Amino acid sequence: MRISSFAELLEAARRVGPKTVAVAAAHEKEVLQAAHAAEQAGIAECILVGAAAQIEELARCAGADLSRMEVIDEPDVRRAAARVMGLVREGRAHVAMKGRIETGDFLRAALDRENGLRTGRLLSHVGVFEIPGFDRLLFVTDAGVVVAPDLVQKVEIVQNAIQVAQRLGISEPKVAILAATEMVNPKIPTTLDAAYLSKMADRGQIRGGIVDGPLALDNAISRESSAIKGISSPVAGQADILVAPDVEAGNMLAKAITYFAKGSMAGVVVGAQSPLIVASRSDPHDTKLMSIALGVVMASPQP
Repeated sequence: MRISSFAELLEAARRVGPKTVAVAAAHEKEVLQAAHAAEQAGIAECILVGAAAQIEELARCAGADLSRMEVIDEPDVRRAAARVMGLVREGRAHVAMKGRIETGDFLRAALDRENGLRTGRLLSHVGVFEIPGFDRLLFVTDAGVVVAPDLVQKVEIVQNAIQVAQRLGISEPKVAILAATEMVNPKIPTTLDAAYLSKMADRGQIRGGIVDGPLALDNAISRESSAIKGISSPVAGQADILVAPDVEAGNMLAKAITYFAKGSMAGVVVGAQSPLIVASRSDPHDTKLMSIALGVVMASPQP
């Protein structure tokens, strides 16, 4: 069944949960509130790794009950991240989540050649958005990990996003490769990459989704815009996944959806041995809760 709202995502996480979520540098108020809410919702059991005294004080101030959670005292944030990756490798946790630690330090721990969660795949971020007035969840990638992807990396980014969409019940997601224009223009390299990706999907080099590009943002999501411009495409006007040309465009698009369109977001990094949750420290606990729900669904065996 296609998941079309965050309420449905939370219910899906309840059906397959609870899963164990290990949080690195968990001494952060919004993270603790999200962990408490996830436990109350029956989707997660949390292991909190961080400065224990701060965790307990912040939880008390936030009214978050930690009595059923394991707390591991590790004040050094980088060692806390390494400890979390170890918990996943040992099978004690199914999802790794960052707390009060820089994303780069958290991902470096995940990518550590000896003690991390490498699989040989590219790690990329997939944001999932619930937007008021929009009839479906919208996926945006990559808004947080791969800074300036080349064509080979873009193939993996698209494939990772298709995997996430399929886990949320979209059997054959429609993927729009975004650029400034829907016309292939040799002077705009992103339009060339988009055309290559579209043809690679036609030839089976990208699987599981319908890929088209280049498409500008308006004709990727608006049937009216694509009709006015005379674009004949199985993706135009009905995209599920928006693939940004680089991290700057992806990050700005994600934040524009959140702040201008008042959309709600969940996010996950895929490509490691387990889902990685790297919500921004400025994100409210509701965003972190929905990211946990997304991570739980991604960590569950595929039906």
